[in-house]
Amino acid sequence: MKTTPAVVLDYLKKHEERFIEELFALTRIPSISAQSDHAGDMKQCAEWLVERCRKAGLAAELRATSGYPVVLAKTPNQDPGKPTFLVYGHYDVQPPDPLELWTSPPFEPRRVGRNVYARGISDNKGQHLAHINAVEAWLKTGQELPCNVNFLIEGEEEVGSKSLYGFLAENARELACKALVVSDTEIPSMKHPALCYSLRGMAPLEIRLEGPDRDLHSGLYGGAVDNPAMVLCQMLGSLRDKKGRFTIPGYYDDVVKLSAYERKQMAKVPFNEAKFKKSIGVGALFGEHGYTPDEQRAARPTFEINGLTSGYQGEGGKTIIPSWASAKLTMRLVPDQDPKKILALVKKHLKAICPPTVKLTMTEGQGGGPYMVDPTGPLAQACMRAAKSGFGHECVLVRGGGSIPIIAAFKKYLKADSYMLGFALPDDNVHSPDEKFSLDAYMAGMKMAAHLWPELAAAK
Repeated sequence: MKTTPAVVLDYLKKHEERFIEELFALTRIPSISAQSDHAGDMKQCAEWLVERCRKAGLAAELRATSGYPVVLAKTPNQDPGKPTFLVYGHYDVQPPDPLELWTSPPFEPRRVGRNVYARGISDNKGQHLAHINAVEAWLKTGQELPCNVNFLIEGEEEVGSKSLYGFLAENARELACKALVVSDTEIPSMKHPALCYSLRGMAPLEIRLEGPDRDLHSGLYGGAVDNPAMVLCQMLGSLRDKKGRFTIPGYYDDVVKLSAYERKQMAKVPFNEAKFKKSIGVGALFGEHGYTPDEQRAARPTFEINGLTSGYQGEGGKTIIPSWASAKLTMRLVPDQDPKKILALVKKHLKAICPPTVKLTMTEGQGGGPYMVDPTGPLAQACMRAAKSGFGHECVLVRGGGSIPIIAAFKKYLKADSYMLGFALPDDNVHSPDEKFSLDAYMAGMKMAAHLWPELAAAK
């Protein structure tokens, strides 16, 4: 197996301060895809990345989509006899609101020791920039990469990646690869680099119950007319038992059980229950019996009430029976649950338990399926070895509780698996005020990325 030359790693150390300065420059651009008045900033950010990739020695260009452009960069003089890998990232960021909760302006990077605070620095500008830096170290030291490396950096991840789906379909042949590397996840700590090998899917549903044709006086009608808000609460309350399991028939039929290997790996991740409870302000935890909190959060399905609305919400009281009640629901799904099948089961069950005193309507939202790669496969194990080399500690396996719908699209259009090797930290405040990024994680991530290509190229 070809190892990473020492000169490559020395290059990363020598240019550390420049890499930090470039990280600052990238995060100063307010590339907020959700707000149309930042369209100019989006263009500026994409163009900055093209120039940065070219400076690294990559052949880079902006490619048009139906929305914001993507940055496509490739190592030069690609050899068709070598495997090709694709690094995915995104240059758009979340809105910084509420601004008053930031200690410093969100687009003026602030360095405090080995941490830097700025919007988008962890999610995901610092992470994909580390990969660009690592490839630069190979190219600028005249070392031959054992594989072809391409970059696909989009501008709409934070708003659903809508334009990227069409781009993938139209350019699947050009983007063909053996596998993808995605650094948009987190690690438990600097001593626990992690390969995220599974993500949960999601199935959204909004339900509405309609009772009387108007709000009614609760003194004149209460006791004879059913209350839609009460019915909704009773229906939703019946969906979970005391052991944290959901009562919808067939809900767990397709759930892939955690293997002993997976549970052993997940148990290596440190978890302090008291600290966790304090961090979210709760007195006790609750989840499905028989599973640890980490397993509950990432490897088991959920049924969440995201919002409840009914009746009078203004100041003071108003004694009514509300005319209607509604709830917004999402189900986080695990392999091999299918969103369409789960929605059908949930809708069937809700219809069965809904009394004739109210009218039930249900509206499905846009969801996506769960994702998983074999954590014992050669590419997964190669990723874990690279992470160990970069961080100096054994790599652990984790499942992600959230969803990245575009991952499933990569599998569909490119016929390739994605390996999620992020290096954000749990306290990076992603999507929140005072988002930060550890410069130690930045440098370790570069080392990991430099080691990654020999490891992946040699994996059979």
